[in-house]
Formats: sequence, structure tokens, C-alpha cells
Amino acid sequence: MALYIEPAQLADKAAIIALLEQGHLLTEDLPTRLADFVIAKEEGRPIGVAGLERFGLVGLLRSVAVDPQYQGQQIAAQLVSRLMETAQASSLENVYLITNTADRYFERYGFQIVNRQEVPAAIQQTQQFSELCPSSAIVMKRALTQDQS
Repeated sequence: MALYIEPAQLADKAAIIALLEQGHLLTEDLPTRLADFVIAKEEGRPIGVAGLERFGLVGLLRSVAVDPQYQGQQIAAQLVSRLMETAQASSLENVYLITNTADRYFERYGFQIVNRQEVPAAIQQTQQFSELCPSSAIVMKRALTQDQS
């Protein structure tokens, strides 16, 4: 498999939306510019996506989806690792995520469940946190330090 991961471009938006819809993930609040979104492609075909939104010293990991035909091949792991490197290089202190079903999956990347009230205001004010995800969704946090990968 000739897999490569690159920064997402506006031309990738339709493919990103298709991947997210296939994974039953939110598309309503996708950022316009797709800054800090990465896309995995095989022979030019989009097969995975993940995004990071920055809010001062914190970030929101979102939109991690892989085409079902390619799941189980560590593609999501590569996408998440790439974004964690971006977050660390950007001097973010913490990265949060909101999930309904993947909390066990994200624990392997150092994310831990946190109380919704402990989440910084910048994250609480996102459309994903405040409107789109149910209040029953699990919120997770990963603290970033210089010696963590």
C-alpha cells in the first residue's frame, strides 16, 4: 500500500465530508480553511482524515475517520500521531476531544476522560461541544509536554 499523509486542501473538502459521513461524524462545523487537517491517501484516493483546531494554548482533536476498507491498518494512528506532533510543535499545552464511542481507542494515545466542567471555555464555546455533540458525549484530554511523543 502506497499510503501518504498530507495537509488537507480545500479541494479535499468533499472527500473529507464523505469520509466523515461514512464514519457517522459531524460535518456541520468543519472549518472553512481546513488548517491543521491532514488527509491520508492511497494512490491519490482519500482514505482517512483527522483535524486539529487550535484555541490559544489548547486544541480540539476532531474528525478522525478512516474508510472502512482500510480500518485496522494503523492509518488513524498515523493521522493522530501527526496531529499530536503538530500540537506539540505549536506549543499547545492540552488537546481535548469529544466522542460518543471511541474513548477506549483514544486512551491508547494518552487521552483521559475529564469532567465537562473542567474543559476550558474556548473548547466549551465550540459548536461541537456546545451544540452538536450530546451532553452525554465523553470528553477526553491529553496533556502535552516536551518529552512526550
